[in-house]
Amino acid sequence: MTQNLRVFVVDDHRLFRAGVQAEIGEHVTLVGDAGDVDEAIQGIRATKPDVVLLDVHMPGGGGAVVITTVHETHPDIRFLALSVSDAAEDVIRVIRAGARGYVTKTISPDELVNAIGRVHQGDAVFSPRLAGFVLDAFAGDLPAGVGSDDPELDQLTTREKEVLRHIARGYTYKEVASRLFISVKTVETHVSAVLRKLQLSNRHELTVWAAGRDLL
Repeated sequence: MTQNLRVFVVDDHRLFRAGVQAEIGEHVTLVGDAGDVDEAIQGIRATKPDVVLLDVHMPGGGGAVVITTVHETHPDIRFLALSVSDAAEDVIRVIRAGARGYVTKTISPDELVNAIGRVHQGDAVFSPRLAGFVLDAFAGDLPAGVGSDDPELDQLTTREKEVLRHIARGYTYKEVASRLFISVKTVETHVSAVLRKLQLSNRHELTVWAAGRDLL
């Protein structure tokens, strides 16, 4: 039974938070929600939920910051990352911070409720493809660019790396915006920043650069 589980939802998209609450509200007890790092930390500490559903990318530092900060005072609170990102670096970052699992936003409501229950019981829960990233991390065989000493790659933010990967795979700006739940203008801004930081001139050069580091 999961109905007695107290769940807090953290995501910087208000409509997404409302959607999650509508989908799982009959199966768990929702005790609060937040849209940025500071609000999340305050809300979680105030409500002391059993499980926190946590997005990876948010204003103010991201999900890993929420986890490490909350665990300083409330180490027993469980975190389950729920994100649009399936990037290895994001998975590894939040797991190292203390999350008990990581699932993508393509998960069904029933699967999400099940994942919440399992995380509360102490299980580690991952979307199938993402589990391999964690195993690779413990085996010391991380994908290129994850935990590596690549000065060029390290100068990019997590979101810039995410946009870079999608653009290099051939997605249009509009498609990237849709997949990452951001605006086309924001995508353009990130691409411009990536090109500037990497001293590249166009999308083709960006794709070649990413391919050379096995980022596609």
